[in-house]
Amino acid sequence: MRLPLLALLARGPAHGYELKQDLEQLLGAAYPQPNVGQIYVTLGRLEKTGLIEGEAIEQSSRPNKKVYHLTEAGHEALRAWFEETADEPRVRDEFFMKLALAPQTGLADQISLINRQRRQYLNTMRQLSKLAAAVDRDNRISHLLIEGAMLHLQADLDWLERCQEELEELQ
Repeated sequence: MRLPLLALLARGPAHGYELKQDLEQLLGAAYPQPNVGQIYVTLGRLEKTGLIEGEAIEQSSRPNKKVYHLTEAGHEALRAWFEETADEPRVRDEFFMKLALAPQTGLADQISLINRQRRQYLNTMRQLSKLAAAVDRDNRISHLLIEGAMLHLQADLDWLERCQEELEELQ
C-alpha cells in the first residue's frame, strides 16, 4: 500500500479518503477495496519516515482534514520503485511445501492435495470470470488485472497437472 499511495500523491496533494477513492476508481472491483483505516495508518508511517508531509487544513463545518504531499525523499523512493523489476519466483510456495511433506507425515495424500487445490483454482477462475463480466468495460486497468490473475491461475492449473503426472509415474 505504501508505494501505490506515493504514486497517487505524485500527481498532487490529497487527503486519505481521496486516495482511497482514487484507488477504487483506478482498479475497480478487480482489486480488493482498500480499507480507509489502513490508508491512514500507512500515511502516518510514510510521514514518520519522511516520504510525505501532511498539513492540517481547517474546515468550517467539518473536522480539520490532513492533506499530504510527497517530499523529495518520497519522489526518490517512487522513482526507485518504478525502476525495480518484479522478481518474485514462487519457490516458497505453501502448496508445494504441503505436497512435498505430505508423504513424510502420512496425514495427507498428494493426489488429494492436488485435486483440492485444482478445485480451488477453478472456483477462483469462475469468480474472476464473473467479475470480468461485471466490471465496467471502459476500465481497462481492471480488465488487465483480472486477465493477469486468470493467466496466472491457468499456469498454476497446468503446473498441478504436471505434478500429478510426475507423482503418478512414481507410483
